[in-house]
Amino acid sequence: MVKTLVLILLALWTVTGRADDVTPGLGQPLSLDTLSLYAITVFPDGRGLPAGQGSVAEGRVLYHQQCAFCHGNTGVEGPAARLAGQDGLISLRDPLRPLRIRKYPILVLSVGMWPHATTLFDYTRRAMPHYAPKSLSDDEVYALAAYLLHLNGLLDKTATMNAESLPQVVMPGRQRAVMGEAWQLAERGLPPPSAAQQGE
Repeated sequence: MVKTLVLILLALWTVTGRADDVTPGLGQPLSLDTLSLYAITVFPDGRGLPAGQGSVAEGRVLYHQQCAFCHGNTGVEGPAARLAGQDGLISLRDPLRPLRIRKYPILVLSVGMWPHATTLFDYTRRAMPHYAPKSLSDDEVYALAAYLLHLNGLLDKTATMNAESLPQVVMPGRQRAVMGEAWQLAERGLPPPSAAQQGE
């Protein structure tokens, strides 16, 4: 009975509320400086990538300091997600994979098969290392991305990654990615459909 009364009062308040009262008045506005700390999304085409750079050599050192404990010395041992190689249960290049997958099932997937290199940067910056997410500098994330791409045979050992070069890396998983119409058009250099075209 009380729940019903509360719902009725809430509905009446919503219907009779002033039109210019669009927020419940909770929280406080964020300054642009504060908001920029959280606006860190990186898109597949590279929009949102920060300034900075990192090399494969720098990434190798950083990987062994920050990542090897969870991902293994070569990125395939686990127990955390596999960072090198192909997806799947069996691989001729990795005969012990079925045994590792049996112990750590997440190892059936490989970061090396993601569709976009920029996703690797975005995820690493947000979530790694697992015990201290968002603690890496942008240069460190570029270096780790370069090293992981090198582990997957996509970069030479002398390569350096930055906001211009990272989106140019063609990932093996790109062919199996399903992208929306706007991304498909953008990849062909065509403008996105207008609202009128989408409604047809």
